[in-house]
Amino acid sequence: MTVAGYCYYDNNQSNGNIYGALYNYIAVASGKLCPTGWHVPSKAEWETLRDNTGGENSAGGNLKETGTVHWNSPNTGATDQVGFTALPGGERYGSGSFHYLGENNNFWTTTPGPQNDPFGVRMYCDGADFHMSEFKEDMAISVRCIKN
Repeated sequence: MTVAGYCYYDNNQSNGNIYGALYNYIAVASGKLCPTGWHVPSKAEWETLRDNTGGENSAGGNLKETGTVHWNSPNTGATDQVGFTALPGGERYGSGSFHYLGENNNFWTTTPGPQNDPFGVRMYCDGADFHMSEFKEDMAISVRCIKN
């Protein structure tokens, strides 16, 4: 993949109005997604957020929007402790298929992993954990910008 791209879940603008856009990693790597004075966080910056909001086992819950308006039940451990209000925007695979709206969210980091695929963060409706792993760069997932 060589072209930066984004989409809305199921290519439906109303999903974009709620969950925002899903971006491939080429778009993230372009450095052009965030407004001036902001950037897509690195793996280390996400780890700092994780460590300051409960650690690996509970930070996911502490960052998720509460309730089940957007998250599928049971939305385990959701407290939105710091007003992050993570929403379950799902993901788009490189093949073009969409998955997991309401079930999980995913956010890119700017850090490549050992397999040269970039790291991403994932939170689930049925857990409070904060999961970090490598994602294929042709996937489209969410981005959260942070202030420089």
